[in-house]
Amino acid sequence: MGVRIGTAESGSTFLGQGEALKIVLDRNPALRPVAISISATASVENANRLAADDIDFGFMAANWIGRAKRGEPPFAREIDLRMVAPMNAGPLFFVVRRDSALHTIADLRSRRVAVGAERSGMAQHARVMLTALGLNLSDIVPLYLDFAAGADALVRGEADAQLQCPIPNKVMSALAERIAVRVLPYAPGALEKLLATVPFYRRTVMRAGAIRGLDCDVAQAAVVNVLATHARVAEDAVRRVASAIFAAREELPRLNALFDGLHELFEPLRSDGAGALEFGGVALHQGARAAYRAAGLLR
Repeated sequence: MGVRIGTAESGSTFLGQGEALKIVLDRNPALRPVAISISATASVENANRLAADDIDFGFMAANWIGRAKRGEPPFAREIDLRMVAPMNAGPLFFVVRRDSALHTIADLRSRRVAVGAERSGMAQHARVMLTALGLNLSDIVPLYLDFAAGADALVRGEADAQLQCPIPNKVMSALAERIAVRVLPYAPGALEKLLATVPFYRRTVMRAGAIRGLDCDVAQAAVVNVLATHARVAEDAVRRVASAIFAAREELPRLNALFDGLHELFEPLRSDGAGALEFGGVALHQGARAAYRAAGLLR
């Protein structure tokens, strides 16, 4: 029957994960062929493409799920989304040149910061993160550039910082080879404030050596990214996809390191039930519920 999966822009984490997911799903004859497509603004575009029946599944950041379901801006109408599976919880971090005068995220005030395409999930993350820390986009000079263009701007000195997506990603790896970089830490108490304010972020630690120039462990905020679908998508298709993802929870990290810790994201289902994955009030699709009951995760 084939399934269509929306990811994100070239060089993005969603695209890399989508390519790994295709390898796993293509093994199931009932799901072949698995078509992976690029979505320029990632989560927002994927939600709209699900509504338009252009795709069957879409990668989304957890912060967009509830907004899409309720039809809140930038969504023009309510979208009947359903949850399928967690994908990862990866760090969102600001990177600067090693010789930069910026030392913490609080220093971004009045600086030129590449925050992603204007309607992208990354730009929304920048807004959410800064607001929680007592800043907003008007307190910086936002540069609405995609990942590759933002990295180029940092290299040329046209940007003072860039908001980067979870690693490993090709753009960040290439950037760290082109120039010496640093990851900005949070000022004391700032990360705790952000995590207390934003329920869809988690604390994570970027380990020394994870990218060139990261010389020590740095605590950061991580966003939970998910695979979503539409209520209309057939239960059998969703069940097969969710079952395949759970069965490959140890293999997927070997195919793409962005899936590291995937097995841990399923565990709360055992203690908290379906609500553990129902971000923003978006219910698990019945097909996903069936898959997780069969796997012993749900009663």
